[in-house]
Amino acid sequence: MGRHASGRRSTLQRVLLLLVPIVMTGCAPDRGWEAALLLTDIADAGKPSLLKRWTPEPERRAVNFKVGDKSYQGDLYLPAEEIKSGLLLVPGAAEGGRDDPRLVAFASSLARVNFAVLVPELTGLRKLQVGPENIVEVADAFSWLASNAELAPQGRAGMAALSYAVGPVLIAALQESVRDQVRFVFAVGGYYDLEDTLTFFTTGYYRHQGEWHYLDPLDYGKWAFVVNNIHRLEDARDRRLFELMARRKREDPDAPVDDLIAKLGPDGKSLVALVTNRDPGRVPDLLAALPEEIRKDMAALNPSAKDLSRLSAHLILIHGYEDQMIPFTQSLALAEVLPPAQTELFLVHGLMHVDMEPGLTDSWHLWRAVLALLQARDGIF
Repeated sequence: MGRHASGRRSTLQRVLLLLVPIVMTGCAPDRGWEAALLLTDIADAGKPSLLKRWTPEPERRAVNFKVGDKSYQGDLYLPAEEIKSGLLLVPGAAEGGRDDPRLVAFASSLARVNFAVLVPELTGLRKLQVGPENIVEVADAFSWLASNAELAPQGRAGMAALSYAVGPVLIAALQESVRDQVRFVFAVGGYYDLEDTLTFFTTGYYRHQGEWHYLDPLDYGKWAFVVNNIHRLEDARDRRLFELMARRKREDPDAPVDDLIAKLGPDGKSLVALVTNRDPGRVPDLLAALPEEIRKDMAALNPSAKDLSRLSAHLILIHGYEDQMIPFTQSLALAEVLPPAQTELFLVHGLMHVDMEPGLTDSWHLWRAVLALLQARDGIF
């Protein structure tokens, strides 16, 4: 979603050239070529592209809608031409929320290939807070989208999520009110097991094929977890101290915070013990020592604690091997608990969480992932 544009564009342009003879001899050359155009447009993140040149500008429209007695807001991105499928796009926790430029560019790209894209305004996400209430909000927003025949023709509708939003989206897709309507879920850089994800956030260690591996994690992950849970601390003094800590660390990851840690109460110290720990073996005990409200919310947001066999949706999972926020093993674990026919997993190099800089082979894998999304749009799954 957007760094080193010139090198990335040249790689993806080579992929386009390679795809010309391939897609023209495949079973659906139009869709294959469309997938190539969409991939390059996503990689160019709002810059000029062939897809933009050849398709009309989509409409971005603010919408207000009700589900039951609850009122919601969001942005609806509408293609200038035929709508083929509805898509609920749920961003990760970001201060820009649905106005984040990368998200706007991504939603616009999807609308150009005939998705009606709904980006809901979710409680807390602009404050970097994800909670169990978001599960209900996601299910409600999807219900509204899927029940509109113009936006979801023949009931074709799915969900897409980035990063930390993947967990709530998967759990929302399990809800009785929408489970049978969610045709597909498109997930980039998501998580499956929160304990394993927090182990990586805080220590950099993750398990793969039974052994520990290390990848230097971004500090953003663990401090985002802190910000996500500050409001659940009962002690107002602890909340203020953590806000100061998080602010310092966002401005400078190496900023000292020992002076603030020394003033924390028992609950605050249990949280800081987790985020400053470097030993993966200690994580289970440190999690068990967290305040009850934090542990309850974590359990509610943990897909690995849910019965995912009840999912009806077809899953399209993309993850980067070098992801420094959530390790690729999370998408791998998710794919392993579902039937092979229900899941497509694409692991690639050059995908830094949600920012793309792929090589030639990995661009091919990303093209296949985007092609799978377009197949879902067209009701092939």
